Amino acid sequence: MAVKSVLKELEIDYTSIDLGVVKLPGDLSDEQYNKLDTALKYYELELIDNKRMILVERVKTLIIEIFRPPHEELQLKLSEYLSKMLDHDYTYMANTFSEMDGQTIERFYISTRIERAKEMLVYEALSVKEIAYRLNYSSESHLCLQFKKITGKTPKGFKKMYEAGDYMWKTCE
Repeated sequence: MAVKSVLKELEIDYTSIDLGVVKLPGDLSDEQYNKLDTALKYYELELIDNKRMILVERVKTLIIEIFRPPHEELQLKLSEYLSKMLDHDYTYMANTFSEMDGQTIERFYISTRIERAKEMLVYEALSVKEIAYRLNYSSESHLCLQFKKITGKTPKGFKKMYEAGDYMWKTCE
């Protein structure tokens, strides 16, 4: 909603707004670009016009959307899914992602998956078994092992720590 209100306030026409992407009917003048950039920074957002960085952000957006409700089981391997959705060779995307973001696509995918598991534990009060199922883990123990590797805690230990107020939420990115 922040992006929409900024565009409206600056009287900049747009054709669509999706997570991380705004489509404009034409180019912005330098003045419009600078005003938009300044206004978005207020919301801790930024304009990205580097094509390789845009690709990285699109990969991130697709991965994040995989785990957002209503979520369907990923029918393809992640590499095939991303290649199909973004119409790029996976090797090119993986190399670009690593170079531009400093981590692999797989690492980002795992971190995002664990962040979603943390949300489900805390906000949706789901069991570890149910979370493992919903996030398409092969087993509850696989989730627990990956969770501990990323957070340093088991899912149950994390939940206890959160409930005791001993945890400050931060993302794994």
